[in-house]
Amino acid sequence: MTDPDAETPPEVLDSKRDATRYQVLVEIAARQPAVSQHEIAESIGVTSQAVSDYVRDLVENGYVEKGGRGRYEVTKEGIDWLISRTDSLQTYLDRVTSDVLGSVEVDAAIAIDDVEEGREVGLVMRDGVLHANPAGGTATAVTVTSAAAGEAVGVADFEGVVDYETGYVTVLPVPSVTDGDSLDPAVVAAYRDADQLLAVAGAEAYALVSQANADPDIRFGTADGVAEAAVRGLDVLLVVAADQLPQHTAKLREENIPHEVLDAADL
Repeated sequence: MTDPDAETPPEVLDSKRDATRYQVLVEIAARQPAVSQHEIAESIGVTSQAVSDYVRDLVENGYVEKGGRGRYEVTKEGIDWLISRTDSLQTYLDRVTSDVLGSVEVDAAIAIDDVEEGREVGLVMRDGVLHANPAGGTATAVTVTSAAAGEAVGVADFEGVVDYETGYVTVLPVPSVTDGDSLDPAVVAAYRDADQLLAVAGAEAYALVSQANADPDIRFGTADGVAEAAVRGLDVLLVVAADQLPQHTAKLREENIPHEVLDAADL
């Protein structure tokens, strides 16, 4: 039985002829006014004779206007025809991407307990990593592999929203070597909570953290790394050299990540 709510494929996909006609018109529009039928044939994988037949058909239907030798232009009617077919094709592709491909997309999660293939599980975020919980959760998925506790398991058919909050970033600016100022390494421990990741950006920041005998979790690609960690629900202490501060705070604002830049006067 057919689904009355199912969207039918656009006309351009009704047959190979309709699809080729669409391709030929697109190529003419892209190459006009000097159009090489041989180049079109090579581009779309048909014979030059086939292109000639399609071009003649498009001219007869008023979609293409023929000028001098090898000169063609797409008419207003041709443009309207292309737009209508392109719009319906885009709508169809959007549905395929959302309903079809989205339903078979497989992601990986860490199994909290042993789980068998085909089991519905809850999805939770722990330590910035997606976990599959057989006991359930606000978001659910179906396992496509089996896994023991602690192993990665494939999950698909996602529903709901994983319930967690965006992390908070505390930014500790470090004066540039040319400023003549310095910070006491003790400020790193003073402003870092036990459950925070530690990120450094710039030589001055790395030197301060090293003097504090701390091991940074993020050292390279810090602007993106800090933002990614926060998006996954992790709090971060970002120790950053003054000359790199603007690019890091700009990234945090861009990603709408809650953050605080510590005042140098209070350090």
